[in-house]
Amino acid sequence: MDIKKFAVEPTGRLHLRDAHDELMYTDDGQAIAVNLYGPGSKQYAKAQAAQQNRIIDKLKRKGKTEQTAEQVAAEKAEFLSDCTAGFENLEYDSLTGDALTHAVYADISIGFISDQVSKFLGEWSNFLTVSAKN
Repeated sequence: MDIKKFAVEPTGRLHLRDAHDELMYTDDGQAIAVNLYGPGSKQYAKAQAAQQNRIIDKLKRKGKTEQTAEQVAAEKAEFLSDCTAGFENLEYDSLTGDALTHAVYADISIGFISDQVSKFLGEWSNFLTVSAKN
């Protein structure tokens, strides 16, 4: 049997939920979602490598290895941004591209979004092919 039949898709789509755990929609009923590079993608592997390199760089520095809450949040935002292919129907201060993803993930007042994305990325099953999910 060809083991590749069990391979996952490189991306997955997450329909975002608000702080009340309700699915989020625009005023005209369109889903607010994020498309993510999953653990079986080159982009995710690159994001993980960058995250590991940041850790190694910190360890190489002599002295201070502790991080502030802001530094931890910034690193999480960086990793999640690197794993994001794009948002659907989501706006933030007229930002686009990397500036948009960083702003969304770094804003602690909407931290429930980064929490959802982190959880989603941690589940390989979220990246199964459509036929494998059914």
